[in-house]
Amino acid sequence: MNNNRTDLELITSLVSKGTRILDVGCGNGELLQSLKDRKSVKGQGLELKQERVNQCVSKGLSAIQGNADSDLSLYPNQSFDCVILSQTIQATNNPKNILIELVRIGKKAIVSIPNFGFWKIRADFAIYGKMPITKKLSNNWYDTPNIHLCSINDFVDLCRELNIKIEKTIVLSSNNTQSYNGSPNNWSNFFGEEAIFLIKS
Repeated sequence: MNNNRTDLELITSLVSKGTRILDVGCGNGELLQSLKDRKSVKGQGLELKQERVNQCVSKGLSAIQGNADSDLSLYPNQSFDCVILSQTIQATNNPKNILIELVRIGKKAIVSIPNFGFWKIRADFAIYGKMPITKKLSNNWYDTPNIHLCSINDFVDLCRELNIKIEKTIVLSSNNTQSYNGSPNNWSNFFGEEAIFLIKS
C-alpha cells in the first residue's frame, strides 16, 4: 500500500470482514484492492475519471464511472454495509448533501479529510499571507481540487447539525496517530494533519 496514504491502512482497519462496501472516489482501486485482499469485502467503486475506472477493472475490481455529487442519489437506502469517502469530500460541490447521502445508503460511513485547521497551515497563512502548500496539500491555490476547505472542528459541527453520530475518530499527524471514541478533542484540530471519521445516521 502507498506509504504516503497511511489513512488507507487505517480505513482498512475500520472495515469488518466480508461486508458490502462502496468506495466513492475510488481512484485506481488501491483501497478496494486492500479491502478485497485483507477483509474479503464485496466491494464496488464509484469514480469520476474513466481512466481510473479502467485501471480498477484491469485489476479485477468492480468499479463504475460516476459523479458523487449527482449519482449517490441513485442508490437505495442502506444498500451497503459501509460507504467510504477518502480525501474527497472537500473536492465535491455540495459536501453537506454528500454526507447525508453517505449515511443514507450505508449503514455506516467512513470519511477522511485533510485538516485545514492544522497549526502549520495557520502559521504559513499568518506569516506569508498566501494559501499554504504542505506535504498533504501540495497544490497551488489555482490548481487544487479542494473547493470546500474545512477543519476537523468544521466537520464535527456539520455532523452535529445533521444529527449524524460520530462513532470513532482517528487523527493523524506526521509522527503520531490518536484514536477517539466519538468526536476528537479540540487539540486535534490544531495538531492533526488529517482525520478519519466512522459515522452513522
